[in-house]
Amino acid sequence: MSLKKQLGQRIQDLRKSKKLTQEKFSELVGIDPKNVSKIENGINYPSAETLTSIAKALDVDVYELFVFTDGIPYEQMRQEIVKSLEHDKTVLYLYRMLKGI
Repeated sequence: MSLKKQLGQRIQDLRKSKKLTQEKFSELVGIDPKNVSKIENGINYPSAETLTSIAKALDVDVYELFVFTDGIPYEQMRQEIVKSLEHDKTVLYLYRMLKGI
């Protein structure tokens, strides 16, 4: 899947998780509903300004729009990572992986 399509899908998933219609979302972002549809369908890339507005409307940081986790919510992913760091073996493994980079 192309980056344009992944980004569009991510925005759509986040919008739906906030129970926002495309029309309401477009009002919050300040763009035409047709543009929302084109972004979500991977036809158009949003501008940097529009990305910022999208993130604000979805109450996320801009980088979170590019966290493609196959349906795993960002907060759940973060919590799982933090929990895994409670185990010494995990910390040692991650340290070795990072040193190898």
